Amino acid sequence: MRARFLFLVCWHALVWFHVSRAEIPVIATEPQPFLAATRQVVETAAFLGSPFTTEETAALQQCIQQNDAAAVEKAQRILDARVLFLVTINPEQRVKVSATQALPKLDEAGWHQYLVKVVNEAGTTAALKVSSPEAGQVFFRHYPQPGRADPPPPSPPLSARWLDVQMWDAPPMRPTLSGLNVEYRMIGLYSRDAGKRDAKFHFDVGQGTQDLGFRGETNVLFDCLPAHEVTLRVKDENGEPCMAAFTFTDAAGRVYPSQFKRLAPDFGFQQQIYREDGEKVKLPHGAYHITFQRGPESLPEKREVTINAETKELAFQVKRWIDPAKQGWWSGDHHIHAAGCAHYTSPTEGVHAPDMARHCQGEDLKIGANLTWGPCFDYQKQFFSGKEDKTSQYPFLLRYDIEVSGFGSHKSGHLCLLRLKDQMYPGGDSSKHWPTLGLNTLRWAQKQGAVCGPAHSATGLAVDSNELPNYVIPPFDGIGANEYIVDVTHEVEGPDGKPVPAVDFMSTVDTAPLWELNIWYHTLNAGFRTRISGETDFPCIYGERVGMGRSYAKVDGRLTYDAWCDAIEKGRCYVSDGFSHLMEFTANGVPLGEQSSEVHLPKPGKVTLKAQVASLLSELPRPEFRGQKAPPGSENQKSWGRNFDAFYRRPYWHVERARIGDTREVPVEVIVNGYPVAKRILKADGTVNDLSFDVEIPHSSWVALRILPSAHTNPIFVMVDKKPIRASKRSVDWCLKCVDQCWTSKEPTYDDDEKEDARAAYEHARTVYKKRLAECAAE
Repeated sequence: MRARFLFLVCWHALVWFHVSRAEIPVIATEPQPFLAATRQVVETAAFLGSPFTTEETAALQQCIQQNDAAAVEKAQRILDARVLFLVTINPEQRVKVSATQALPKLDEAGWHQYLVKVVNEAGTTAALKVSSPEAGQVFFRHYPQPGRADPPPPSPPLSARWLDVQMWDAPPMRPTLSGLNVEYRMIGLYSRDAGKRDAKFHFDVGQGTQDLGFRGETNVLFDCLPAHEVTLRVKDENGEPCMAAFTFTDAAGRVYPSQFKRLAPDFGFQQQIYREDGEKVKLPHGAYHITFQRGPESLPEKREVTINAETKELAFQVKRWIDPAKQGWWSGDHHIHAAGCAHYTSPTEGVHAPDMARHCQGEDLKIGANLTWGPCFDYQKQFFSGKEDKTSQYPFLLRYDIEVSGFGSHKSGHLCLLRLKDQMYPGGDSSKHWPTLGLNTLRWAQKQGAVCGPAHSATGLAVDSNELPNYVIPPFDGIGANEYIVDVTHEVEGPDGKPVPAVDFMSTVDTAPLWELNIWYHTLNAGFRTRISGETDFPCIYGERVGMGRSYAKVDGRLTYDAWCDAIEKGRCYVSDGFSHLMEFTANGVPLGEQSSEVHLPKPGKVTLKAQVASLLSELPRPEFRGQKAPPGSENQKSWGRNFDAFYRRPYWHVERARIGDTREVPVEVIVNGYPVAKRILKADGTVNDLSFDVEIPHSSWVALRILPSAHTNPIFVMVDKKPIRASKRSVDWCLKCVDQCWTSKEPTYDDDEKEDARAAYEHARTVYKKRLAECAAE
């Protein structure tokens, strides 16, 4: 009896399967265009890693050669074996779909290709589109506007979105239907999971073209086969276990695991994932291209591998080209976020410290300042402790601090507040009560010993000039170093009751370099001593990776977050994209950031500048970085003679933009009071070079080194005859005019109860600049 029952079950299943397969009709059509399209299907299947068998390929090639009605019928029967969906478009252009296979197979963490047979009775040449509620991102971004209701939760729940769908419309396939009465399209399906999974599919050829009665949709139950787990062995240059970045792609350029299916610690807006020694990655059998790297101080490794049942481990080891930390120069990024911008708000409100720590370690970024800001502020604020986060693993140190952004004084310029003891401005427990005048925020932060500076400095300072410095007045209409032009003139009370500068640093490396540096150079020429620090503003300005903009700060002894911030405050650091380095910068033997960065001369004379300099370029130029040139005859062209597309493309700072022509060389420049006075050509092969310059100093001045736009030192101040730096009347006059422009732009952003404070702050700035203008000896 049991045997008879099993026979009947199997017989009915077989009959159902054959009935379903028999439903795929063979359609008579013109042989030549149909068989030409068949060739495209064969080529696409091979390209996507799902080739037809040798026998099938030979049979289809024979059909293409035969080129008659019998060949059309035979080709369709071969192709129909791979069809998962039969789509019929009736003469009224209504779309009907049915599934054609029972329990089709998918691969966990991988793509599987099927065919869609299209019976096109309408002859439409529209694109065939497919969607599925089970497909799409497993995360959700929503940043509610004040006074607006939250949107309803996504349906189905994010956790139920196990599928990814891709209709292949790139060559050799057409992007749209051909108009032929029958053709085949290639569909790729990706499964996040293993096991039985059901999905609904909708097909259409434009708005309102689905057939009535739900005939434009169908459900399919899949059997998703488990992926192959591969253990990654990851060692640093010393053979010690470490974290690093991996990018896995197939021949079609598809990224594994699917970015749509990633949750922290893997980020859906990045191609790479970060894995530590001994961790695993799931990959279906097939061929992959792997890129392995651990930040800009290491050399990328590219490797082709084939994953099969025998693949248990893949081993990688970091190959460094430079290690500034060995000399006490510790990398850090003072502006990264765990919430907002590219981060999701569901299933969690942003990500958490272990996730950000993993990314810092994988980029070999020693210091990460996780800044809580407007989005998810009330959730993220719980992680502030006033000390290094417990997820830190020496020497990789993560700490929570604040960016004033999305609240308070953000409209006059975002502020990075580092090394806070208390993250909450007095008078409340959230972000609604903060002052709208940035100077008032700085007074509170400096009183507790914070290190402070404007974020993404060039925002609001764009001008139509390629000159550096230039004297065009910016609009001051953004959220960068805008109110800075006022705040830099102020001293406020420090933690010991003594006056300290209201602003410690300006942020660089994440916005256009000439606009960042222009305002900094002018305020240095006016005698102020603001330093610079490198940032990424991850994942807002840049989401590719943390540490795209970084500071290398000199710290004696054991590295701590507080000591690193102290080095930023003292200017004992250089900023960089990580591909150029300006270490051990000295003037007459005085190291950068020591002895107040001051060198004293009794009268005008020479100073000797020394530094250890290295840069790394690929042997051949990267074409994606070539672009706008400096205007013919401009000073920049005369000085540098290379491209200045840094204004117009990201990443704004990158060593490739410093490349001289098609050589493997970059210029190392000595800057005195904003202008280059000496230059050496450096071969950017990763070798560390000892450079020395003798420079004439006619009056009290500041000096620095740069490889523009890749790296820049902080200044050393050369004091002649004990006189203060008043390097340029034009610079001070520019600053004075900028105060008025900033007031015109920012006055409406200040609350009424702070208006008088703001007027007084701006008037103080005017008074200071007027006094310094009268003190200037040089034009």
